[in-house]
Amino acid sequence: MENIRDWVRSTVEELEKKLVENLELKDMIKVSSDFTKFKEIESLTNQYFELLDEKELWKEEPGSEEEIQKIDGKAESLANEILTLLLPEDEFKDRNVFLEIRAGTGGDEAALFAGDLLRMYLRYAEMKNWSCEIIDESKSDLGGYKEVVVRIKGKNSGTYMKYERGVHRVQRVPVTESGGRIHTSTATVAVLPEIRDVDIFVDPKDLRIDTYRASGAGGQYVNKTESAIRITHLPTGIVVTCQSERSQHQNKDKAMMVLRAKLYDLAKGEQDEKVSSQRKNQIGSAERSEKIRTYNFPQNRVTDHRINLTIYNLQAVIYGDLDLIIPKLIEYDIEQQLKELGII
Repeated sequence: MENIRDWVRSTVEELEKKLVENLELKDMIKVSSDFTKFKEIESLTNQYFELLDEKELWKEEPGSEEEIQKIDGKAESLANEILTLLLPEDEFKDRNVFLEIRAGTGGDEAALFAGDLLRMYLRYAEMKNWSCEIIDESKSDLGGYKEVVVRIKGKNSGTYMKYERGVHRVQRVPVTESGGRIHTSTATVAVLPEIRDVDIFVDPKDLRIDTYRASGAGGQYVNKTESAIRITHLPTGIVVTCQSERSQHQNKDKAMMVLRAKLYDLAKGEQDEKVSSQRKNQIGSAERSEKIRTYNFPQNRVTDHRINLTIYNLQAVIYGDLDLIIPKLIEYDIEQQLKELGII
C-alpha cells in the first residue's frame, strides 16, 4: 500500500498543476474529475495508514485482541475500496453470472468430470451464500453431464467465478477402466456475466424460436407439454435452450438471458482481439481453450497453471473449497493490473 500512497500523492500533485493551466473546456472537465477522484483515494489511503498506526499502539496494550481485529477489518475494507477506485471496472463487477460446463476430451469420463465440477461449484456457491439454478442440462448415460448451464446469483459471484474460465483437466483411474490405468480427460468452463436489456440489443427478427417437449425430471407433465424452448440467433448461429421451468414463457425469458450473455461475450471477444496480447492473456480473462487447472487424483494434487500454484489437498478443492485458490488468483491479478498502471 505504500507504493499506492506515493503514486496517488504524485498523481494529485500533477493534477493540481494542470488545474492552473489554460486548458480547453473538455480537458479541464477531465482533469477536474480526475483530481476529485484521486483526492478521494488520497484521503482513503491516509485513513488506511492511520489505522495501521492505531493498530501498533493497541499492540502494546494487554487484552487488545478484539480491538486489533476490528482495526484489521476496517483496514481491509478501506484497502478494497481503494483498489476498487484505482482499478478499471470489468463486465463482471456487481453482476450475476451464467456458468456453462461442457465435457471435453475423454468420453464418458469427461462427462463424469463435468459433473464433479458442477457439484464443486454448487458447494462453493453454498459456502458463499449464493443461489444457483440449473437453466439447462444434458446428462450422459453414466450420470455425468455432456453440458450444463447454471445461473449463479449473489454478492461478488462474478468477481470470483470469472477466474474459473478455461479448460480443466483431470488425471485419475476412471470407473469404466478395468485395467487400473490413469486417464486424462478435460472439461471446459465458461462464465458469462448476466446482461441487462439495455446492455445489448437483440432484434426479434434475428431469432428463430422452437418449442419441444422437455426431458428429465418432472414426470408425465414434461412429456406431454412442449414447454422447453430453443432459441437460434440467425446472424451468429448461437443456439440456447432452457427446460428448467414448466412454463414456456419462463423458459423463454431465461433462454433470452443466456442468449444476451453469449452475444455480449462474442462481441467482447471481437473487441479483445484489438487489445495487446499482454492484456488479452491476463489472468481472469482466460480463453476457453486455455488449460488453467489440473486435478490429479493419484497424487491428491491440484495445480493452477496460471500462477504455478500447487495444493496437495484435492478433496478439499473438489468438495467446494475454492477459497484455497481463487483469492490467490485475485491477489495476483490485482498485482498485475497495478504494474500495468505503473503503481508498483
